[in-house]
Amino acid sequence: LFLSFKMVPEEESLVKYETPVLISRVTDKKATKPKAKRESLSSLGGSGHPVLPPAGKLPPVEAKAKQQTEDILNSILPPREYNEGGQLWVQSASSTPATRLEVVALQELLDKKLLQRQARETGICPVRRELYSQAFDEIIRQVTINCSERGLLLLRIRNEIRMTIAAYQTLYESSVAFGMRKSLLSEEGKSDMEEEIVTLRQEKEDLEKEVARLKQKCEDIERTGTEERERERKKSDEAYQILKGKTDNLQLQLDNILAPKKM
Repeated sequence: LFLSFKMVPEEESLVKYETPVLISRVTDKKATKPKAKRESLSSLGGSGHPVLPPAGKLPPVEAKAKQQTEDILNSILPPREYNEGGQLWVQSASSTPATRLEVVALQELLDKKLLQRQARETGICPVRRELYSQAFDEIIRQVTINCSERGLLLLRIRNEIRMTIAAYQTLYESSVAFGMRKSLLSEEGKSDMEEEIVTLRQEKEDLEKEVARLKQKCEDIERTGTEERERERKKSDEAYQILKGKTDNLQLQLDNILAPKKM
């Protein structure tokens, strides 16, 4: 097991961490046994040094309280682990109490990161949520160092907030899925309705053409009937005139025949 310290660039976070500690080298697999991967994090102090009591003496009360605080910090804010250059590094949350200036600097850093990462001021924004979560974790760390009970209470509040957000997120996702299903169903119904509309429009056009054809047929029949009646009337008039002329001639002849007898 290798324990050493190195100034490794910290991952961007508002939570204050200690100097990274080298736990083991991945390349030294033969020299390191599986059971001796790394010491318990609870046995490491805030600076990464093992907290061991002096030989033949019990640790003082302050050392026990500090160790208990660090254990609580490690349970609230688990140490970060990462590999770099084939080496395993661990970085625990800092157990150093925060001053008023550090709190003010935290607020300024939060505002700076919100501007740098272009977080939205309103509405749903994962970036803003992440930064405020980090700031809340840092406040929990600062409070836990001074009073572990308050830190644990804030931890419960943080977990409850995260559960509430997760419930809202699940509800949002289910509502989005429900909306998508409704949208797909409406799209399917819309396509059916559009096909029905096209069919009805075609039927309407066919019926309009049929009505126009029947109207034209009626007009043709009516015109033909009118022309036929006109021809029949003319024939009747001609026949009447012919018969009338013949009747007049016969009447005249009859009058001529009967006239001498009267004299």
